[in-house]
Amino acid sequence: MPGPADDADRLARLRLIRSENVGPITFRELLRYFASAAEALEALPSLAAKGGRKIKVCPKSKAEDEIARATAVGARHLHMGEVGYPAALMAAEDAPPVLLVIGHGHLLDRPMVGMVGARNASTNGRRLARGIAAGVAAGGFVVASGMARGIDAAAHEGALEGGTVAVLAGGPDIVYPEENRGLYESLVERGAVIAESPPGLTPQARHFPRRNRIISGLSLGVVVVEAAQRSGSLITARLANEQGREVMAVPGSPLDPRCRGTNGLIRNGATLVESAEDVLAVVAAMRGGGLAEPSSEGFEGAEAGGAVADDIRNRIIEALGPTPAPVDAIIRDLGLPPAVVLTVLLELELAGKLERQPGNMAALVKDGG
Repeated sequence: MPGPADDADRLARLRLIRSENVGPITFRELLRYFASAAEALEALPSLAAKGGRKIKVCPKSKAEDEIARATAVGARHLHMGEVGYPAALMAAEDAPPVLLVIGHGHLLDRPMVGMVGARNASTNGRRLARGIAAGVAAGGFVVASGMARGIDAAAHEGALEGGTVAVLAGGPDIVYPEENRGLYESLVERGAVIAESPPGLTPQARHFPRRNRIISGLSLGVVVVEAAQRSGSLITARLANEQGREVMAVPGSPLDPRCRGTNGLIRNGATLVESAEDVLAVVAAMRGGGLAEPSSEGFEGAEAGGAVADDIRNRIIEALGPTPAPVDAIIRDLGLPPAVVLTVLLELELAGKLERQPGNMAALVKDGG
Protein backbone atom coordinates (compact mmCIF):
# COMPACT_ATOMS: atom_id res chain seq x y z
CA MET A 1 0.00 0.00 0.00
CA PRO A 2 1.45 3.41 -0.95
CA GLY A 3 2.18 5.75 1.91
CA PRO A 4 0.48 9.10 2.55
CA ALA A 5 1.02 11.77 -0.09
CA ASP A 6 1.43 14.65 2.38
CA ASP A 7 0.50 15.87 5.87
CA ALA A 8 -3.13 16.41 4.83
CA ASP A 9 -3.33 12.80 3.65
CA ARG A 10 -1.70 11.61 6.89
CA LEU A 11 -4.33 13.46 8.91
CA ALA A 12 -7.13 12.05 6.75
CA ARG A 13 -5.79 8.52 7.18
CA LEU A 14 -5.63 8.97 10.95
CA ARG A 15 -9.22 10.22 10.98
CA LEU A 16 -10.28 7.27 8.85
CA ILE A 17 -8.83 4.58 11.14
CA ARG A 18 -10.19 6.37 14.23
CA SER A 19 -13.72 6.51 12.79
CA GLU A 20 -16.43 4.21 14.13
CA ASN A 21 -16.44 0.64 12.75
CA VAL A 22 -13.32 1.20 10.60
CA GLY A 23 -10.82 -1.53 11.44
CA PRO A 24 -7.55 -2.40 9.69
CA ILE A 25 -9.13 -4.63 7.03
CA THR A 26 -11.91 -2.11 6.32
CA PHE A 27 -9.29 0.63 6.11
CA ARG A 28 -7.46 -1.22 3.34
CA GLU A 29 -10.70 -1.88 1.49
CA LEU A 30 -11.68 1.78 1.65
CA LEU A 31 -8.33 2.93 0.25
CA ARG A 32 -8.72 0.42 -2.58
CA TYR A 33 -12.23 1.65 -3.24
CA PHE A 34 -11.62 5.40 -3.12
CA ALA A 35 -8.90 7.57 -4.62
CA SER A 36 -7.86 8.98 -1.24
CA ALA A 37 -8.54 8.82 2.49
CA ALA A 38 -10.30 12.19 2.22
CA GLU A 39 -12.76 10.77 -0.31
CA ALA A 40 -13.34 7.72 1.89
CA LEU A 41 -14.07 9.96 4.88
CA GLU A 42 -16.61 11.92 2.89
CA ALA A 43 -18.35 8.73 1.77
CA LEU A 44 -18.44 6.94 5.16
CA PRO A 45 -21.85 8.27 6.32
CA SER A 46 -23.64 7.31 3.11
CA LEU A 47 -21.99 3.88 2.95
CA ALA A 48 -22.97 3.10 6.54
CA ALA A 49 -26.50 4.41 5.92
CA LYS A 50 -26.90 1.94 3.06
CA GLY A 51 -25.92 -0.77 5.54
CA GLY A 52 -28.63 0.40 7.93
CA ARG A 53 -27.18 2.80 10.52
CA LYS A 54 -25.38 6.07 11.15
CA ILE A 55 -21.76 6.12 12.27
CA LYS A 56 -19.47 8.70 13.82
CA VAL A 57 -16.64 9.98 11.64
CA CYS A 58 -13.55 11.07 13.57
CA PRO A 59 -13.48 14.89 13.49
CA LYS A 60 -10.39 16.72 12.31
CA SER A 61 -9.94 18.34 15.73
CA LYS A 62 -9.81 14.96 17.48
CA ALA A 63 -7.12 13.65 15.13
CA GLU A 64 -5.11 16.86 15.52
CA ASP A 65 -5.39 16.51 19.30
CA GLU A 66 -4.08 12.94 19.10
CA ILE A 67 -1.06 14.12 17.11
CA ALA A 68 -0.38 16.83 19.70
CA ARG A 69 -0.67 14.35 22.58
CA ALA A 70 1.65 11.93 20.80
CA THR A 71 4.26 14.65 20.35
CA ALA A 72 3.94 15.56 24.04
CA VAL A 73 4.84 12.01 25.13
CA GLY A 74 7.64 11.63 22.59
CA ALA A 75 5.74 9.45 20.12
CA ARG A 76 5.30 9.80 16.38
CA HIS A 77 2.73 8.36 14.00
CA LEU A 78 4.13 5.94 11.42
CA HIS A 79 1.67 5.19 8.63
CA MET A 80 1.56 2.02 6.55
CA GLY A 81 3.58 2.52 3.38
CA GLU A 82 5.87 5.16 4.89
CA VAL A 83 9.61 4.60 5.14
CA GLY A 84 10.26 2.70 8.35
CA TYR A 85 6.93 0.86 8.55
CA PRO A 86 7.87 -2.82 9.10
CA ALA A 87 7.69 -4.70 5.80
CA ALA A 88 6.81 -8.01 7.47
CA LEU A 89 3.92 -6.43 9.35
CA MET A 90 2.60 -4.70 6.24
CA ALA A 91 2.23 -8.14 4.66
CA ALA A 92 -0.32 -9.10 7.34
CA GLU A 93 -3.88 -8.59 6.11
CA ASP A 94 -5.00 -6.90 9.34
CA ALA A 95 -1.85 -4.84 9.92
CA PRO A 96 -2.42 -1.54 11.77
CA PRO A 97 -2.76 1.34 9.28
CA VAL A 98 -0.81 3.51 11.73
CA LEU A 99 1.63 2.78 14.55
CA LEU A 100 2.76 5.09 17.32
CA VAL A 101 6.48 4.77 17.92
CA ILE A 102 8.65 5.86 20.85
CA GLY A 103 12.39 5.24 20.92
CA HIS A 104 14.65 3.88 18.21
CA GLY A 105 12.30 3.46 15.28
CA HIS A 106 15.11 2.22 13.02
CA LEU A 107 14.82 -1.14 14.79
CA LEU A 108 11.55 -1.69 12.93
CA ASP A 109 13.51 -1.97 9.68
CA ARG A 110 15.38 -5.04 10.90
CA PRO A 111 14.20 -8.68 10.76
CA MET A 112 12.47 -9.77 13.97
CA VAL A 113 11.77 -12.82 16.08
CA GLY A 114 8.82 -12.77 18.48
CA MET A 115 9.13 -14.22 21.98
CA VAL A 116 6.16 -14.80 24.29
CA GLY A 117 5.30 -16.97 27.25
CA ALA A 118 3.83 -17.31 30.71
CA ARG A 119 3.35 -14.31 32.97
CA ASN A 120 3.84 -16.55 36.03
CA ALA A 121 7.02 -17.96 34.54
CA SER A 122 9.44 -20.09 36.52
CA THR A 123 12.93 -18.88 37.36
CA ASN A 124 14.38 -21.36 34.87
CA GLY A 125 11.92 -20.27 32.21
CA ARG A 126 12.89 -16.61 32.63
CA ARG A 127 16.58 -17.50 32.58
CA LEU A 128 16.15 -19.54 29.42
CA ALA A 129 14.11 -16.81 27.72
CA ARG A 130 16.69 -14.18 28.65
CA GLY A 131 19.51 -16.29 27.23
CA ILE A 132 17.70 -17.18 24.00
CA ALA A 133 16.73 -13.54 23.43
CA ALA A 134 20.30 -12.36 23.99
CA GLY A 135 21.62 -14.91 21.48
CA VAL A 136 18.95 -14.14 18.90
CA ALA A 137 19.67 -10.40 19.18
CA ALA A 138 23.40 -11.04 18.92
CA GLY A 139 22.63 -13.00 15.74
CA GLY A 140 21.24 -9.88 14.10
CA PHE A 141 17.51 -10.17 14.85
CA VAL A 142 15.40 -7.77 16.84
CA VAL A 143 13.33 -9.48 19.55
CA ALA A 144 9.66 -8.43 19.66
CA SER A 145 7.48 -9.10 22.68
CA GLY A 146 4.60 -7.63 24.66
CA MET A 147 6.26 -6.22 27.81
CA ALA A 148 4.12 -8.42 30.06
CA ARG A 149 5.56 -9.76 33.29
CA GLY A 150 7.36 -13.08 33.13
CA ILE A 151 8.74 -14.39 29.82
CA ASP A 152 8.06 -11.16 27.87
CA ALA A 153 10.02 -9.05 30.35
CA ALA A 154 12.88 -11.56 30.41
CA ALA A 155 13.06 -11.59 26.60
CA HIS A 156 13.25 -7.78 26.45
CA GLU A 157 15.95 -7.74 29.14
CA GLY A 158 18.04 -10.30 27.30
CA ALA A 159 17.78 -8.50 23.96
CA LEU A 160 18.29 -4.89 25.12
CA GLU A 161 21.91 -4.89 24.05
CA GLY A 162 21.21 -6.22 20.55
CA GLY A 163 17.77 -4.76 19.83
CA THR A 164 14.23 -5.25 21.11
CA VAL A 165 10.77 -3.82 20.44
CA ALA A 166 7.83 -3.86 22.85
CA VAL A 167 4.30 -3.94 21.45
CA LEU A 168 1.83 -2.42 23.90
CA ALA A 169 -1.88 -3.21 24.16
CA GLY A 170 -2.75 0.34 25.24
CA GLY A 171 -1.35 3.70 24.28
CA PRO A 172 2.40 4.07 23.72
CA ASP A 173 2.73 6.07 26.95
CA ILE A 174 0.83 3.64 29.20
CA VAL A 175 3.03 1.31 31.27
CA TYR A 176 1.32 -1.99 31.97
CA PRO A 177 1.96 -3.69 34.26
CA GLU A 178 3.27 -0.87 36.47
CA GLU A 179 6.00 -3.16 37.85
CA ASN A 180 7.66 -2.97 34.41
CA ARG A 181 8.11 0.80 34.48
CA GLY A 182 11.87 0.45 34.75
CA LEU A 183 11.88 -1.91 31.77
CA TYR A 184 9.67 0.52 29.81
CA GLU A 185 12.13 3.34 30.44
CA SER A 186 15.01 1.13 29.30
CA LEU A 187 13.10 0.19 26.15
CA VAL A 188 12.43 3.85 25.33
CA GLU A 189 16.10 4.68 25.84
CA ARG A 190 17.72 1.67 24.19
CA GLY A 191 15.00 -0.10 22.18
CA ALA A 192 11.58 0.89 20.88
CA VAL A 193 7.98 0.88 22.06
CA ILE A 194 5.10 0.72 19.58
CA ALA A 195 1.30 0.72 19.82
CA GLU A 196 -1.68 1.07 17.50
CA SER A 197 -3.82 2.76 20.15
CA PRO A 198 -3.74 6.52 20.80
CA PRO A 199 -1.83 8.02 23.75
CA GLY A 200 -3.54 7.74 27.11
CA LEU A 201 -5.57 4.61 26.31
CA THR A 202 -5.46 2.10 29.17
CA PRO A 203 -5.42 -1.48 27.86
CA GLN A 204 -8.57 -3.57 28.18
CA ALA A 205 -8.86 -7.36 27.86
CA ARG A 206 -10.01 -7.11 24.23
CA HIS A 207 -6.86 -5.20 23.28
CA PHE A 208 -4.41 -8.01 24.03
CA PRO A 209 -5.29 -10.36 21.12
CA ARG A 210 -4.93 -7.35 18.81
CA ARG A 211 -1.53 -6.66 20.37
CA ASN A 212 -0.56 -10.31 19.89
CA ARG A 213 -1.27 -10.25 16.15
CA ILE A 214 1.19 -7.34 15.82
CA ILE A 215 3.92 -9.29 17.62
CA SER A 216 3.47 -12.24 15.28
CA GLY A 217 3.04 -9.98 12.24
CA LEU A 218 6.33 -8.23 12.90
CA SER A 219 8.22 -11.49 13.18
CA LEU A 220 9.61 -14.11 10.85
CA GLY A 221 8.96 -16.61 13.61
CA VAL A 222 7.59 -16.73 17.15
CA VAL A 223 9.19 -18.58 20.07
CA VAL A 224 6.94 -19.69 22.94
CA VAL A 225 8.56 -20.36 26.33
CA GLU A 226 6.24 -21.77 29.01
CA ALA A 227 2.55 -21.43 28.22
CA ALA A 228 -0.50 -22.98 29.84
CA GLN A 229 -3.04 -24.80 27.70
CA ARG A 230 -5.28 -21.72 27.59
CA SER A 231 -3.15 -18.61 27.36
CA GLY A 232 -2.49 -15.49 25.33
CA SER A 233 0.80 -17.00 24.20
CA LEU A 234 -1.05 -19.77 22.37
CA ILE A 235 -3.22 -17.11 20.71
CA THR A 236 -0.02 -15.48 19.46
CA ALA A 237 1.20 -18.86 18.18
CA ARG A 238 -2.11 -19.45 16.37
CA LEU A 239 -1.96 -15.99 14.80
CA ALA A 240 1.64 -16.58 13.74
CA ASN A 241 0.62 -19.81 12.05
CA GLU A 242 -2.28 -18.08 10.27
CA GLN A 243 0.09 -15.34 9.09
CA GLY A 244 2.53 -17.88 7.66
CA ARG A 245 5.20 -17.36 10.32
CA GLU A 246 7.32 -20.08 11.88
CA VAL A 247 6.12 -21.29 15.29
CA MET A 248 8.78 -22.54 17.69
CA ALA A 249 8.37 -23.83 21.22
CA VAL A 250 10.68 -24.72 24.10
CA PRO A 251 9.73 -28.09 25.64
CA GLY A 252 9.18 -28.48 29.36
CA SER A 253 8.25 -30.92 32.05
CA PRO A 254 4.84 -32.58 31.57
CA LEU A 255 4.40 -32.17 35.33
CA ASP A 256 4.44 -28.36 35.04
CA PRO A 257 1.11 -26.91 33.83
CA ARG A 258 3.05 -23.93 32.45
CA CYS A 259 4.58 -26.25 29.87
CA ARG A 260 1.47 -28.04 28.66
CA GLY A 261 0.79 -25.39 26.05
CA THR A 262 4.30 -25.42 24.64
CA ASN A 263 4.47 -29.22 24.62
CA GLY A 264 1.11 -29.24 22.85
CA LEU A 265 2.43 -26.87 20.20
CA ILE A 266 5.35 -29.21 19.53
CA ARG A 267 2.99 -32.19 19.37
CA ASN A 268 0.96 -30.30 16.76
CA GLY A 269 3.88 -29.41 14.52
CA ALA A 270 5.74 -26.47 16.06
CA THR A 271 9.53 -26.63 15.81
CA LEU A 272 11.23 -27.74 19.01
CA VAL A 273 13.94 -25.26 20.08
CA GLU A 274 16.19 -25.26 23.13
CA SER A 275 18.69 -22.49 22.42
CA ALA A 276 19.33 -19.33 20.46
CA GLU A 277 21.27 -21.40 17.96
CA ASP A 278 18.17 -23.52 17.31
CA VAL A 279 16.07 -20.40 16.73
CA LEU A 280 18.65 -18.81 14.44
CA ALA A 281 18.87 -22.00 12.39
CA VAL A 282 15.12 -21.74 11.73
CA VAL A 283 14.92 -18.03 10.86
CA ALA A 284 18.35 -17.25 9.40
CA ALA A 285 17.40 -18.66 6.00
CA MET A 286 14.33 -16.41 5.97
CA ARG A 287 16.25 -13.22 6.66
CA GLY A 288 15.75 -10.73 3.88
CA GLY A 289 13.02 -12.82 2.34
CA GLY A 290 9.87 -10.97 1.36
CA LEU A 291 6.38 -11.70 2.60
CA ALA A 292 3.70 -11.06 0.02
CA GLU A 293 1.48 -8.08 0.71
CA PRO A 294 -2.26 -8.87 0.61
CA SER A 295 -3.77 -8.78 -2.84
CA SER A 296 -5.08 -5.42 -4.03
CA GLU A 297 -7.80 -7.08 -6.09
CA GLY A 298 -11.34 -6.16 -5.20
CA PHE A 299 -13.02 -2.90 -6.16
CA GLU A 300 -11.21 -2.23 -9.43
CA GLY A 301 -13.75 -1.14 -12.00
CA ALA A 302 -16.42 -0.41 -9.39
CA GLU A 303 -18.10 2.93 -9.19
CA ALA A 304 -17.39 4.38 -5.75
CA GLY A 305 -20.64 4.58 -3.85
CA GLY A 306 -22.52 2.97 -6.72
CA ALA A 307 -26.10 1.86 -6.08
CA VAL A 308 -26.89 -1.81 -5.44
CA ALA A 309 -30.44 -3.07 -5.98
CA ASP A 310 -32.27 -4.21 -2.82
CA ASP A 311 -32.88 -7.73 -4.13
CA ILE A 312 -29.16 -8.18 -4.82
CA ARG A 313 -28.27 -6.78 -1.40
CA ASN A 314 -30.70 -9.22 0.23
CA ARG A 315 -29.20 -12.14 -1.68
CA ILE A 316 -25.75 -11.24 -0.38
CA ILE A 317 -27.01 -10.89 3.21
CA GLU A 318 -28.78 -14.25 2.98
CA ALA A 319 -25.52 -15.88 1.87
CA LEU A 320 -23.84 -14.71 5.08
CA GLY A 321 -24.15 -16.18 8.55
CA PRO A 322 -22.62 -16.00 12.04
CA THR A 323 -19.92 -18.49 11.01
CA PRO A 324 -17.08 -16.87 9.00
CA ALA A 325 -17.21 -17.76 5.31
CA PRO A 326 -14.68 -17.08 2.53
CA VAL A 327 -15.62 -13.98 0.57
CA ASP A 328 -14.37 -15.63 -2.62
CA ALA A 329 -16.82 -18.50 -2.06
CA ILE A 330 -19.71 -16.07 -1.51
CA ILE A 331 -18.87 -14.31 -4.79
CA ARG A 332 -18.62 -17.63 -6.64
CA ASP A 333 -21.85 -19.06 -5.20
CA LEU A 334 -23.90 -15.94 -5.96
CA GLY A 335 -22.44 -15.43 -9.43
CA LEU A 336 -22.32 -11.66 -8.88
CA PRO A 337 -19.56 -9.23 -9.88
CA PRO A 338 -16.94 -9.08 -7.10
CA ALA A 339 -17.23 -5.28 -6.88
CA VAL A 340 -20.96 -5.54 -6.10
CA VAL A 341 -20.48 -8.11 -3.33
CA LEU A 342 -17.54 -6.21 -1.82
CA THR A 343 -19.52 -2.97 -1.85
CA VAL A 344 -22.36 -4.52 0.15
CA LEU A 345 -19.92 -6.14 2.59
CA LEU A 346 -18.26 -2.78 3.13
CA GLU A 347 -21.62 -1.11 3.80
CA LEU A 348 -22.61 -3.82 6.28
CA GLU A 349 -19.28 -3.63 8.08
CA LEU A 350 -19.43 0.14 8.47
CA ALA A 351 -22.96 -0.30 9.85
CA GLY A 352 -21.60 -2.70 12.48
CA LYS A 353 -23.48 -5.68 11.04
CA LEU A 354 -20.51 -7.57 9.56
CA GLU A 355 -17.13 -8.64 10.84
CA ARG A 356 -14.21 -9.09 8.44
CA GLN A 357 -11.45 -11.48 9.50
CA PRO A 358 -8.00 -12.31 8.16
CA GLY A 359 -8.00 -14.88 5.40
CA ASN A 360 -10.66 -12.92 3.46
CA MET A 361 -13.43 -14.23 5.72
CA ALA A 362 -16.68 -12.49 6.67
CA ALA A 363 -19.44 -13.19 9.19
CA LEU A 364 -22.60 -11.45 10.32
CA VAL A 365 -22.47 -9.94 13.79
CA LYS A 366 -24.99 -11.86 15.90
CA ASP A 367 -26.89 -8.81 17.07
CA GLY A 368 -26.28 -6.91 13.85
CA GLY A 369 -29.67 -7.76 12.31
